[in-house]
Formats: sequence, structure tokens, C-alpha cells
Amino acid sequence: MKNPIALVSVLAAGLLAASPVRAADIYSAMAPEVNQVEKDGWTFAVSPYFWAAGMSGDTGVFGLPPVHTDMSFSDIWDELDFAAMTIGEARYDRYSIFGDVIYSKISDASGTPRGILADSVGVSSETFAGLLGGGYSVLQNDRGNLDLVAAARLWYAKTEISFNGGILDGVDRSDSATWVDALAGVRGKYSLTNNIYLTGWGLVGGGQANLDWDVAGGIGYSFNEKVSAVAGYRALGVDYSDDGFVFDVVQQGPILGVVLHF
Repeated sequence: MKNPIALVSVLAAGLLAASPVRAADIYSAMAPEVNQVEKDGWTFAVSPYFWAAGMSGDTGVFGLPPVHTDMSFSDIWDELDFAAMTIGEARYDRYSIFGDVIYSKISDASGTPRGILADSVGVSSETFAGLLGGGYSVLQNDRGNLDLVAAARLWYAKTEISFNGGILDGVDRSDSATWVDALAGVRGKYSLTNNIYLTGWGLVGGGQANLDWDVAGGIGYSFNEKVSAVAGYRALGVDYSDDGFVFDVVQQGPILGVVLHF
């Protein structure tokens, strides 16, 4: 799916042609994996998911010139220490509150040519992105919904270098940055049949970063009322630079989830 944001046109067209609303039939539009229950008019969703994303772009720390990075998911997987990704939503009629959390830590170590300054150098990188937003359904019926949304995303990125052996043995240095961006866009879900549905979102904005954007699209299949599966594609980009710290990257790759409804 080379252009996930085109999914919005499909969602809107389908909703305009669909029948009147039954709010209890509407499930989360954000998540590839959704656990959802309804209570007193509210619908809640929690969605851990797997995102096999590669990364490309420019990064710079310690005031040094930026270095271009182009890593496939398999490259990242070999160096991955930990990753966690979760989406959640609370919905009441046309109103929704949603969040998205992404955290990853990768590390690598390599020997030095002569081993004078150090026998080996270790590099670790942590990235956190937490999104919180709200939305209103401008189109809503028994086939799905299309929401206008506004959100804020908190970013944290840290790189640490450690030296082992040699003259610099035991020396550690780190550089990090924290920033917040405002975003706006759309998200939605549209049921093609009783079992097959489309889902996706598109957000763009900025703030402390020059540009911050996030698009995704997917297709899901409901095996029954409690179990579904969904596959799609997500791309997320941010362009941030301040005081010698540069984080101008795009992460993209397939999303896969098993949906459990309770």
C-alpha cells in the first residue's frame, strides 16, 4: 500500500452511501488489534500491535555532522533489545479520546581497529513517541465512521556511547532531546461486508519539530464476534533538530495484529 492516505476517500464514499447509524456496531478505527467492550454508552478499546518497521533518514548527536541511516526491519531486529506498541481508545457516540505509544531500544557493540583508546565501543538508542488526541465523527453509521481528529505527540530520543578497555575504559556519554508536536487529520473504519473491513488514519502537523506526520491503512477480517485478524502498512516521519541534536527520520513497514473482542 504505497499511499495509505488514499484510504480516506474510500472510507468517506462508503459512509455516504451507507444506512442510518447504530453506534453499538462501530469498533475502533485506530488499531490493528482491538479489545473492546461497551459500558453505559461508552466503548473502550486497547490495542497492542506488531509493527515491522524499517528506518531511514539523518541523525546527529553531540553536535557532530548528521549521519544518514538506512536500516531495514531485519537490520533493526538483529540489534533490538525491546519494543512495545499500544493503541487505546474511549468512544461515546460521535466523540472519542485515543492514544498511541511506541517505544524501542536498540544497541550494538563493535571492536576498534587498534584498541588503544578502547577495545570496543557500545552504542544504544532509545526512542519514545506518545500520542494523545480527541476526535469527532463527521460521518457515522452502521458500516463505520470517519472522524476529524486533533492530537499532541511527545517525543523522546536518546543515544548513549560507552567505551570498554583502553584509555577510555568506563567512559560513557549520552545525548538526548524531548519535544512536543501538534497534529490534526482523519481516521476511520468502513465495513465492506459483515466480515471484511478497512481501517486507517492520516495525521500531519509540527511544533518543536519542523514536520511530524503519520499515515496508515489496513484490511481486517472478523472470524466471529470475538476474534479478527488485520494486516496493513504504516509510515511515520518526524523532522527535528535543535542545538546539535538531529532526528530527521521516516519509519515504515507492515502492521499485523490478531483482534480479540470482549
